[in-house]
Amino acid sequence: MARLLIVHHTASPALHSLFEAVLSGAGDPQLSGAGLEVCSRPALGATPSDALAADGYILGTPANLGSMAGALKHFFDTVYYPCLDITAGRPFGLYVHGNNDTAGAINDITKIITGLRWRQCTATVSVLGQPDRGALDACWNLGATVGAHIVAG
Repeated sequence: MARLLIVHHTASPALHSLFEAVLSGAGDPQLSGAGLEVCSRPALGATPSDALAADGYILGTPANLGSMAGALKHFFDTVYYPCLDITAGRPFGLYVHGNNDTAGAINDITKIITGLRWRQCTATVSVLGQPDRGALDACWNLGATVGAHIVAG
């Protein structure tokens, strides 16, 4: 069975709605029927074992003070070296929520992902302010797209 790991820091109602949309897309019956298992972990609780057991990843974070949340940074600090060579090439997707700007958070994450050599398989979903239907649909598509890439191998 293929495994998708969603690592998220869901600290606000806006992020919760984005996370639920990602989870819904990744949990599409066609994907689960094709053998996709979806695991979600809060960023502060995700372990190297979780990351090593996954075939691909979705990361979700708020943009705090121009950067990713400290919780997601903690996840990267925890898994970086155990995953460095073993997880290279695995697909990932990213969603970021901010009130004013998400560019700094996306840039920070991109630098770390470049070091891990994960493969971005769909565009980053960047949401400013209250998520609207378009943002929720984009997150649903993010979940489904990363899931489909994992199932396809």
